[in-house]
Amino acid sequence: MLASKLPDVGTSVFTRMTLLAQETGALNLAQGFPDYAPPQALREALARHALSPDGHQYAAMPGLPRLRAAIAAQVGRLRPGALAPDPDAEVTVTAGATEALYAVLAAVVRPGDEVLVFEPAYDLYGPAIRLQGGVPRYVRLPAPDFRPDWAAVRAAFSERTRLVLVNSPHNPSGAVFSADDWDALAGLVDGTDALVLSDEVYEHLVFDGAPARSARQHPGLRGRSFVCSSFGKTYHATGWKAGYCVAPPALTRELRRVHQFVTFSVSTPTQLALADALEADPTDAHARGLADFYQAKRDLFRGLLAGTGWELLAVPGGYFQLASYAAFSGAPDVAFAEELARRWGVAVVPVSAFYHDGYDPGLVRFCFAKEAPTLEAAAARLRQPPG
Repeated sequence: MLASKLPDVGTSVFTRMTLLAQETGALNLAQGFPDYAPPQALREALARHALSPDGHQYAAMPGLPRLRAAIAAQVGRLRPGALAPDPDAEVTVTAGATEALYAVLAAVVRPGDEVLVFEPAYDLYGPAIRLQGGVPRYVRLPAPDFRPDWAAVRAAFSERTRLVLVNSPHNPSGAVFSADDWDALAGLVDGTDALVLSDEVYEHLVFDGAPARSARQHPGLRGRSFVCSSFGKTYHATGWKAGYCVAPPALTRELRRVHQFVTFSVSTPTQLALADALEADPTDAHARGLADFYQAKRDLFRGLLAGTGWELLAVPGGYFQLASYAAFSGAPDVAFAEELARRWGVAVVPVSAFYHDGYDPGLVRFCFAKEAPTLEAAAARLRQPPG
C-alpha cells in the first residue's frame, strides 16, 4: 500500500459543490469562474495562432520573449513607484498562478521551514507547503474585515519562518492590504532572511476608488518578494491556465529551476494570443476597466439581496461575497451549503473549507463573477423560502 503524503486531503469542496450543483440543477455561485467569455479579440487571436502552421512547438522555458516583454511593460505602467521588471531575468510565464505558487514553495521551502499563512486561505497553500516538508503556521484574520492582526502575526513569526504568504485582494473575503499593512509586513521581515510570496491574482479588482497596491511597489519588499498573477482572472479565461511570476533575478533563478521540471513551458498558442492582447492595449484599458466592471456586479448582487435576511460582509476587492446565514439557520456551514443547493437551488462554498482545522465562522461564499441574469436568477431563489 502507498502511504499518502496528504492522507487528510480529499476532493476539494469546490469540486464537490460544483458536482452538487450539477446533480441538483442549482445555480453555481460556488467555484470562482465567470459564466461569460474572454474578450473577443483575445479569442480571435488564439484561433488565429491555433490555425497557423507556426507556433505549435515548445515555447522558451521562461515564456515567450514577446509575452514577457509585454508583461514587464504593463507591470511598469500599472504599479507606480515600482521599476518595470527585467523581462529576461525577472518574469516567468507559468501554467496559471497555481503553478507559480507551487513552484515558488517548492523552490524556497525546505523540510522544517515554517510558512506564515493568513486564514481563511486558498486551499492550495497548506498542502503545497506540507509537500515540501514545510510547516504551515496559520494566523487567523479576524472577521468581519479580515485585516491582519499584526501583533498576532509577529507572535507567530520565528527564526524558522522561511516565507510569509499573503493574498491581496483576499480570497475568500475580498479584504485588501492597505499601505499600513504593507509597511507592517516590511517591518516584520526586515533584518531577517524571510521571503514573501504575494498572491495577487485579483490585483485589478480593487473597488470604491481605492488604489491597487503590490508587494513590488514597496521598497522594503520588492527585493525579497515573489509576486504571482493570473491571466485567467484578468481575461475571464480560467480554463487557459496561464499566469506569471515576477521576482528579483536571484529568486527568479530558483523559481525557474523548479518550473522547468514541473511544466517546462506554457501552451505556445496561448502565449502568442496573450502577447497580442497586451501589445494591442498600450494604455491597459482592459486591466484598468476591471475594477468598475466587477464593482458593478458586486453592487448589483448586493442590491438584489438587500433586506432579505442575508448579512452581507463588505467586499473591498476580488469577486466573492461573504454572507452570514444566521437569520435562516444555525446549522454548520457545510450542512447549510448542501441544503442551500438542494432546497434553494443555489450552490455556494462554506467558508470553513478555507481553514485548515475546519473552523466554522457561519459564513458562505458567493461568486458574483456572473452575467446579470445569472445573479438575478440566483437572488430570486435566495429571496424565497426554501422549496
